[in-house]
Amino acid sequence: MKRLSPLALLTLCTVLAGPLMADEEAPGLTGCAAKKQGIINQIELAKSHGNADQQAGLEKALSEVSANCTEASLKKERENKVLDAKHEVSRRQADLDKAMKKGDPEKINKRKDKLAQSRKELQEAVDELDK
Repeated sequence: MKRLSPLALLTLCTVLAGPLMADEEAPGLTGCAAKKQGIINQIELAKSHGNADQQAGLEKALSEVSANCTEASLKKERENKVLDAKHEVSRRQADLDKAMKKGDPEKINKRKDKLAQSRKELQEAVDELDK
């Protein structure tokens, strides 16, 4: 049973990382095609390293992407990521405002750093949405 949880986590990570890897290896592909190619690349890597468990998880992920991936679902996923990032920026801004009211310089600096990171993540999500 413990083996299923890491395998599921690995599958999820590979599905999410697929488009990133596909962009590097096949710059002409976008959307679902890029996602599929990324998973195929990872399957080949798992085969070459003799990792049968990882390969099986990736093959399952590939079949799910093949069956369920649409350009509309990818766009919706990216839109949700932007919304989540916007909420995170708002939350971090509120945290910073609260720290500024208290006047603790150390907390203010921590909150500023976290807000800057959240804004960076928001910008990355917006950039991905525009692809």
